[in-house]
Amino acid sequence: MQEQALRDQSKLAMSIFRFSVFYLLPFLLVALVAVEGAGDERSTFIVHVQPQVNHVLDTADDRKALYQSFLPDHGRLLHAYHHVASGFAARLTQREVEAMSDLPGFVAAVPSRVYKLHTTHTPQFLGLDTQQGTRNCSYGSGDGVIIGVLDSGVTPDHPSFSGDGMPPPPAKWKGRCDFNGRSVCNNKLIGARVFDTAGNGTASSSGAPLSPIDEDGHGTHTSSTAAGAVVPGAQVLGQGRGTASGIAPRAHVAMYKVCTLEDCTDADILAGIDAAVADGCDIISMSLGGPSVPFHENSMAVGTFAAVEKGVFVSMSAGNSGPDHATMENEAPWMLTVAASTMDRLIRSTVRLGNGLAFDGESVYQPNMSAAVLYPLVYAGASSTPDANFCGNGSLDGFDVRGKIVLCDRGNGVLMLTKGVEVLRAGGVGMVLANQFIDGFSTLAISHVLPASHVSHVAGAAILNYIKTTARPVAQFFSGGTVLGTSPAPAITFFSSRGPSTQNPGILKPDITGPGASVLAAWPFQVGPPSAGGDNGPTFNFQSGTSMSAPHLGGIAALIKSKHPEWSPAAIKSAIMTTADITDRFGKPILDEQLRAADLFAVGAGHVNPEKAMNPGLVYDITSADYIGFLCGLYTNKEVSVIARKAVDCSAVKVIPERLLNYPSITVIFPPSWDSTVPMLVERTVKNVGDVPAVYYPKFDLQDDAMNVSVVPASLRFSRVNQVKTYTVTVWPRTGKASMVVQGALRWVSDKYTVRSPISATFAGQ
Repeated sequence: MQEQALRDQSKLAMSIFRFSVFYLLPFLLVALVAVEGAGDERSTFIVHVQPQVNHVLDTADDRKALYQSFLPDHGRLLHAYHHVASGFAARLTQREVEAMSDLPGFVAAVPSRVYKLHTTHTPQFLGLDTQQGTRNCSYGSGDGVIIGVLDSGVTPDHPSFSGDGMPPPPAKWKGRCDFNGRSVCNNKLIGARVFDTAGNGTASSSGAPLSPIDEDGHGTHTSSTAAGAVVPGAQVLGQGRGTASGIAPRAHVAMYKVCTLEDCTDADILAGIDAAVADGCDIISMSLGGPSVPFHENSMAVGTFAAVEKGVFVSMSAGNSGPDHATMENEAPWMLTVAASTMDRLIRSTVRLGNGLAFDGESVYQPNMSAAVLYPLVYAGASSTPDANFCGNGSLDGFDVRGKIVLCDRGNGVLMLTKGVEVLRAGGVGMVLANQFIDGFSTLAISHVLPASHVSHVAGAAILNYIKTTARPVAQFFSGGTVLGTSPAPAITFFSSRGPSTQNPGILKPDITGPGASVLAAWPFQVGPPSAGGDNGPTFNFQSGTSMSAPHLGGIAALIKSKHPEWSPAAIKSAIMTTADITDRFGKPILDEQLRAADLFAVGAGHVNPEKAMNPGLVYDITSADYIGFLCGLYTNKEVSVIARKAVDCSAVKVIPERLLNYPSITVIFPPSWDSTVPMLVERTVKNVGDVPAVYYPKFDLQDDAMNVSVVPASLRFSRVNQVKTYTVTVWPRTGKASMVVQGALRWVSDKYTVRSPISATFAGQ
């Protein structure tokens, strides 16, 4: 009877948590699968076309008619793109695509790919709220800005999306609210739409139109992080208690549901971007991505290029495939690519061993357990079942864990939550979740289904050693609750994807880091085991991933946009990057998961500092023409034309090498063939948006003799707002057999401002 009850509890817990698809395991993160069309089998293709010179497209109907002319019959068209791509999505066979390629105006056809989906304290941690929890008025709250979130949907009845006290959206708003007749949108949640080519826009069982309702939780969490309303009394199983607020609580939210429970196709994502631009969004936040592919084959890169060209700022998650290098996603230079770091809060759960040693870890579910009881402690890896140490589904069958605390190893493609479900199913009373070496010291707060503690690799190794060297090992948990002011913070988390960029190694990525570990935000349903119950209040949850850091930066961009509506997306990005912090809250270098100083490929320009980003002094701006010149240095005319949505002849364009794009960071790469007597020159242009008159002097932050570098002129003098000045950095090659990467920074310093550009130089061995 007891076994059946545990089995039923396990099934219910799994049903509660099966939708939490983004718990930071690299294998989940954005597996990108090309849809293969062969013979007469129909697949979804994104087809890029261009009208003939004499073909004028005055209306959306004109454009749709053009698209239909490429199709063999009606009923094939899935999406007609009007604003961010010149083309359409359709169901076609490979033979039909080949035949279509001979038609005038055809440019390219790309198989649709499938993507997977990648707070109470963060506003205060970021300095936006005072110690008393009220908003610092000098930063604003994102008034008048519309944030479009492309994700898994939204929970409109959650108080984080209450319209109380919100003004109507700006007059430019043209969106709609598609909740099947329900009047649930308001002045906070001003729009919600669904894009689903797999279901053809209807629910398979009933035939009713699909709803933007979030059945996963991911979209509710990300959108409330960016711009959720103020909600007192937020907590998760009693932890993280406080007043929840989005980063821009006065901004408006529009949800574009482009992901189902299982996947997000780039045909739908591109349609969502198209709609967000047409509807009037100022900011787009996307927490999804995929393995690196050329930009002309990446619909998100194509769509966001047009969005940025039309003045829309784009914040995107860097990916959760860290800590290995060259795992970066969403790396186009017109996107803000956001890494993930910790904040100074732990949800502490302590493991005490029978020998008296104690190790602090994290877990949200912390039931009362008797301090007088010690439970037998076993290692799941002692089972004869292969990979049982990872506690995957069914792995503990035949291994006696009943009434015991089980030590499980993190990883192997098993969700951390699933490991606890397996331990509970097998009869265990608790779980210690130990990092592998690669995960280092990063731990996460998760709403486990049983008493648990997620501990570092060092702690896990010590616990395992105790088990192996003790005849009858025992342990117990002690609840530590919510602990603020912890250190190091911020620190880069183990899962955060790293640079360098694969597609444009001459552009430093990620751009920035922000809070992405154990972030508390709105959630559609109760979490934790059924025995935990609920207080019938609004539901929240802790989630971790670059999915969480990207909407933080989307919200910060909204704050800047509200204060500086005339700034371009590139100027906003520049303000965020050049004012970033490079030290933690104690003034020490930002560390990574191994407690080593994080390099630029992990942290980008640094940790976002919203206060300084509001008033950066100088900004680096980039025009659409600059991006076209940059792309012409990478791709063919045809490939650039796909991204630009028009015919581009690169021979008639000023080609801009990667290092010369007017980016807020500086990257130089010396190939092996480079003449060791010739320096590399990097030119940048800055615009004054600060006080005048002002004089800026350059300072380099480099290790002694690490790099021979200089800059001219010796100062930048500004006498008026929006005045521009150009400077040139000279980097001399190093001699030596070993290749190496040298990193540092150039700071332009005035009496009031410091404008910092990180520098990454790669020297090839001789």
